[in-house]
Amino acid sequence: MAVTGFQKWIITLTVIMASLLELIDTTVVNVSLPQIMGNLGATLEDVGWVITAYSIANVVILPMSGWLSARFGRKNYFTFSIILFTVASFFCGNAHTIWELVAFRFIQGIGGGALLGTGQAILLETWPKDQHGMATAIFGLGVVVGPTLGPTLGGYITDHFSWPWIFYVNLPLGIIAMLLALQYIKDSALQFKSTTVDWLGIILLTVGVGSLQIVLERGESEDWFETTYISALTFLSIISCVTFVWHELRTSSPVVNLRILKNRSLGLGMLTTFVLGFGLFGSVFIFPVFCQNLLGFSAQQTGMLLIPGGLATILMMPFVGKMLQKKFPPQIMASLGFLMFFLFTYLLSKSNLSSGESDFYLPLIMRGVGLSLLFVPLTTLALGSLEPKDIAQGTGLNNMMRQLGGSFGIAIITTLLHLRQGFHRNTLLSQFDIYNPAFQERMNLLLQNFKSKGYADMEAQQLALKAMEGSILKQTFLLSYIDAFWFVGIVLLLSIPIIWLQKVKRGVPIPIDAH
Repeated sequence: MAVTGFQKWIITLTVIMASLLELIDTTVVNVSLPQIMGNLGATLEDVGWVITAYSIANVVILPMSGWLSARFGRKNYFTFSIILFTVASFFCGNAHTIWELVAFRFIQGIGGGALLGTGQAILLETWPKDQHGMATAIFGLGVVVGPTLGPTLGGYITDHFSWPWIFYVNLPLGIIAMLLALQYIKDSALQFKSTTVDWLGIILLTVGVGSLQIVLERGESEDWFETTYISALTFLSIISCVTFVWHELRTSSPVVNLRILKNRSLGLGMLTTFVLGFGLFGSVFIFPVFCQNLLGFSAQQTGMLLIPGGLATILMMPFVGKMLQKKFPPQIMASLGFLMFFLFTYLLSKSNLSSGESDFYLPLIMRGVGLSLLFVPLTTLALGSLEPKDIAQGTGLNNMMRQLGGSFGIAIITTLLHLRQGFHRNTLLSQFDIYNPAFQERMNLLLQNFKSKGYADMEAQQLALKAMEGSILKQTFLLSYIDAFWFVGIVLLLSIPIIWLQKVKRGVPIPIDAH
């Protein structure tokens, strides 16, 4: 039942605060990995599991959040999840070995994934039906701004304090959210507790989706199927997921009700949500790497670049919510959102080695506007025609698809960069020829430069060749990043027709989605 006045806003604040904790922690750790490596004596391969463990826990718990909430009571489950996340954050900051940190990041991810899946259902029942568009927009601020601001916050803390503080900052907010949840969150009147537990479904889901997430997170660094355990996990994931679908369609009390996928709008909506995750997390991954590794920006400098885009999202979200309340077609808004995202990648593809901070503000603002036009409309299209009893299950599946979209995006982009680097390097090296006039001209300029600084002929020639090699390496990376920007943009652009295959059922509440 909807509530009004002060209580409505305090519940909204509680849900957003808890969800922001989880969403920021999705990306806040990324820029701190070098410091964690040095402090805990970890290798690059080992420290990668700090991110992987969190993602695995998230993607496993998301589709089960509706069932768990019904099983244990929404208030109990939501409050316990806040406590679990907060306690795990403390132990993450207090970890003395890399594997302690990985273990507590996994526990943190279990608590965090539950905050999203349950928080959205809480807001849905808290706000009146005619205000669900605005509620979704307010909640969406955290969903799209959290992963964007995570690197900014992580960069600032890493540069001015030490890496444990990226976890310790969660403690006061977690305690406040827990106290507010105990006081104001109520159990749902729409959820019915199942009398049986689908243990086989839980095991199959955990093994199948967990294995898939490991493959996506670790595949590129392990040379994909050249590594035995990646091949084995791929096979295990396929078998477990197929068996899971077969089992869930046969059992009377499934942990995930896959029968709701008969709803065409939900099925197509999960596909567009997957693409949104691909663009959201893929761009958050590739842009900081591009700025820091190629252009030489600091972690904090790169993070600060993302703030104007986040502000654009914040300013646009209430407008989007109001427009949807006035029955503006969500298909038009989502199409414009994908188009804005494509323009963002197009402008980035025009970057060069001399690009500075001022060159990125406009593209990033366009990305921020695009995200605001995508989040709420895509949620409306995917979940708006579901029956109220199916909303919790639908949002859980939709959440998982966004997370998987991000994981697939990062895995594909990383692989693409690797392949295109080899291609562009070979192409550029073919121009590394003494009979090429452009090569001769460039070499002569470098030779004269080094000779003017007092180097002997032989030494000047060696330095000139090294400079040419360095120039080729930078051009190789630049061209590879440009290819990646184009790839992301084209995938998003080609997704627009799918939006128009979905229908909106008028007069139903706009569901609240997350992650």
